[in-house]
Amino acid sequence: QVQLVESGGGLVQAGGSLRLSCAASGNIGSMNAMGWYRQAPGKQRELVATIINGGSTGYADSVKGRFTISRDSARNTVDLQMNILKSEDTAVYRCAAAKWSWNIRSFPDYWGQGTQVTVSS
Repeated sequence: QVQLVESGGGLVQAGGSLRLSCAASGNIGSMNAMGWYRQAPGKQRELVATIINGGSTGYADSVKGRFTISRDSARNTVDLQMNILKSEDTAVYRCAAAKWSWNIRSFPDYWGQGTQVTVSS
C-alpha cells in the first residue's frame, strides 16, 4: 500500500507561482513512476506531469516551460513547481503513483486526495 498526501494549493493571481508537494508513505519504493493530474469543473482529467525513476520527465503541452516536476527520494516527496500561472490552470491537482512508467499515463496504482489550485485573473 502507498499513501499520497498533497499540499501547497491555494489562491494565486495570474502570473504568480505555487509549489505543490506530494508526501508519499508506505511501499513507495516499488513505485517507479509518479505524476500530477488535474481536473477542472466540467472538464476531463488531464495528466500534467510525470517523472520516472532515473529522472525522465514529461509534461502536457499546456504547461511546458511553466511547470517543473521533481522527486526527492530521500524525503519521499514529489513536487510540482508552477510558474506563470493562468486562469485555465485552475483545477484540483492530484498526485499519482504507478509501478510502471506506462500506467502512470493511464491507470495509476495510487492516488492522493487532491489539492485545489485557483488562479484569479
